[in-house]
Amino acid sequence: MTLWSILVCGVLRLDLNADYGRLHELVNQHKTLREMLGHHLYDEDKKYVYQTLVENVNLLTPELLDKINQIIVAGGHAS
Repeated sequence: MTLWSILVCGVLRLDLNADYGRLHELVNQHKTLREMLGHHLYDEDKKYVYQTLVENVNLLTPELLDKINQIIVAGGHAS
């Protein structure tokens, strides 16, 4: 998984309060989310495996996402 896809999946999981089963379904079946992740809906070779989602998205804690958010906001205020 790319860093971008891990971030998108982590934000989805936390904001929707979704379990990994729901996240797995969304990232593999939802057209708009697939486009945000850089894939087409029917790209069979670009499907996410459940265990890969768990292992990678688990690395994004709410605290880490808060730090990322603070960096983005600070960058926005600097420009």
